[in-house]
Amino acid sequence: MRGKDIIFRLALRSIRLHFLRSTLAVLGIVIGVVAIATMGMMGANMTLSVTEQLSDMGNVLVVTESREGGGGGMPGPGGAGGGSDDDDPIPEDQFKDIERIASKYGTVYALYSESDTIEVGDEERRATIYGLDQEVIPEILTLSSGAYPKSTSSVIIGPSLAGRLDLTLGSKIDIGDPDEGATTTVRVVGIIEERGMSMDLNTDSAIIGSEKLFTGIYGGEGEYRQVNIILDDIDEAGNVSDEIEEQLNKKEEQVSVQDSSRMLESITETLGTMTTFVMAIAGISLLVAAVSIFNVMMMSVTERIREIGILRSIGTQKGEVRKMFIYESAILGSLGAVIGAVASLTIGWVVVLAMVGSTEYFFAPASLMYVPFGMAIGFITCVLSGVYPAWSASNLDPIEALRAE
Repeated sequence: MRGKDIIFRLALRSIRLHFLRSTLAVLGIVIGVVAIATMGMMGANMTLSVTEQLSDMGNVLVVTESREGGGGGMPGPGGAGGGSDDDDPIPEDQFKDIERIASKYGTVYALYSESDTIEVGDEERRATIYGLDQEVIPEILTLSSGAYPKSTSSVIIGPSLAGRLDLTLGSKIDIGDPDEGATTTVRVVGIIEERGMSMDLNTDSAIIGSEKLFTGIYGGEGEYRQVNIILDDIDEAGNVSDEIEEQLNKKEEQVSVQDSSRMLESITETLGTMTTFVMAIAGISLLVAAVSIFNVMMMSVTERIREIGILRSIGTQKGEVRKMFIYESAILGSLGAVIGAVASLTIGWVVVLAMVGSTEYFFAPASLMYVPFGMAIGFITCVLSGVYPAWSASNLDPIEALRAE
């Protein structure tokens, strides 16, 4: 125990005698730890943030007419692609079949959708108009103010549309191009809470009314743009998709089912791959630090050849000489890892705030785990960099070492 203590103190003494050189070596480890931990935390926060934003639509299935079966094009998210003549609708009988299969798993509703010109005062814009069953609207949409539509002349609108056109409760909107024919005037009775992008409905810039209002303007009763299924249990997504495709696509491909949970998994995997790639790039700084530590240790061996010869001549074993240099590299690695961990928390906070825009998930376990991970990588890198110099020092011939000037 006494011998080990002496070896350890000799390692500390060497670090103190070459303080500037040791400090630069530690700084290299600090930079490497900060780079890896910060990039890891940024990727984790980005993944958690995106996952949270997309999780609300993770339980949504969107059923559209198949390209192969009907030749129609697939609508964009929420059916916001407009009423192109090339898009074949889902007929009423198919909707009933889908409802029969999926209603036991969650809420099933059909969607009318059209992109059209709207006029508010003297200002004209294009907006998406949705037609929904009046009983379904309160189940799937939450209002920030007002009430749900009760008649064919009342609508609710998204917050982005309300903000852009200065619309409030009671405002009137003319739907349709006045230059091309008659317009329909509706009154705003409610404003929807912000939902962001979603596969089922993109309501932030949309107008939502009853099915009777929509078909009264555009016709096409019983011909739906898409059918949406909001599942009570996201784990049932695969079963529901399989059942619908098995029942409706027996003879030919009639419908396509889009599973948003699979898209969520794909996005998460992509972000994870990006995080790993960025961390690998950040790891290059640790490679540079490893070279620096190796250089420091080799210089230390060269400068202490005579000291090593004296130690060996008084009976110090090869293993103890090796330990002295391993201790030295371990001390440098420990200092670099600890300082790097503290610095990464501060720098990581700033980077996450700047790149992600929020530090809501900064202290989540999935984020903070990259701090000890960076510390471990930095420490191991430093110790491994000292292995060869330690082996080289322990194998010096004592007689030759004593002759060194």
